[in-house]
Amino acid sequence: MNLGIAGKTALVSAASRGIGKAIAIGMAKEGANLVICARNEAGLRQTAKEIESAYSVKILPIIADLTKGSEIKSLIQETIDHFGWIDILVTNAGGPPSGPSLSFSDQDWEYAMILNLLSTVRLCREVIPIMKKQGWGRIVNMVSIAAKQPLENMVLSNSIRAAVLGLAKTLSQEVAHENILINSICPGWILTDRLVSIVKKRAETHGKTYEKELAELTADIPIKRCGTPEEVANLAIFLASERASYITGTTIQVDGGLVHGLL
Repeated sequence: MNLGIAGKTALVSAASRGIGKAIAIGMAKEGANLVICARNEAGLRQTAKEIESAYSVKILPIIADLTKGSEIKSLIQETIDHFGWIDILVTNAGGPPSGPSLSFSDQDWEYAMILNLLSTVRLCREVIPIMKKQGWGRIVNMVSIAAKQPLENMVLSNSIRAAVLGLAKTLSQEVAHENILINSICPGWILTDRLVSIVKKRAETHGKTYEKELAELTADIPIKRCGTPEEVANLAIFLASERASYITGTTIQVDGGLVHGLL
């Protein structure tokens, strides 16, 4: 299937590893030019090198901290200076720490809000006016199943990820008539470095081995395994494509059937 994104410019944040990296690679496979950003310069440069060596696309790696508004502004400006436009935005950022609900300070809450909600607000605020001028745009927000089904010891993610869905739904209604489509993806237990860290912490708390804790985690998944970053990327790339031309304001989980709700 021709997804119609060859030659378009896609900005993927937090793309040096994990789901962000998988999405960037998937976009490159479809022929999209890329801007990728992350805080880790070494990892970002390595990802850019891997993509450049495998695919005939243009790629611009930019060091950026999504918790800083000034760096988001610079990220967008550098993208426009280099490519002239932005067709696709994938908002992605690392998750907040896990722990008991009452263990977090005001500073913990504020940081999680800035990292996972305000970064999305800022990226959309910078990019949507550009997409309006073009008369075309796709925004895909990477969220978490925590926004649909609260997870144990994940109060920061449970609370703030849900706010991102409210933002995305509202924006999607405001800009749909300008051919800007906005959707959100809620990954479930995807085998990334973050998940490994969460499982290790749970194993320590419960006095179990990592392998035992992971087995218990996946036991609740109907497919009986964790997902891969590539499986999340497949949906992100479709939602960013011409083929998703009548889909906006949706939230879709990629979770192997873990979420039990109907919606």
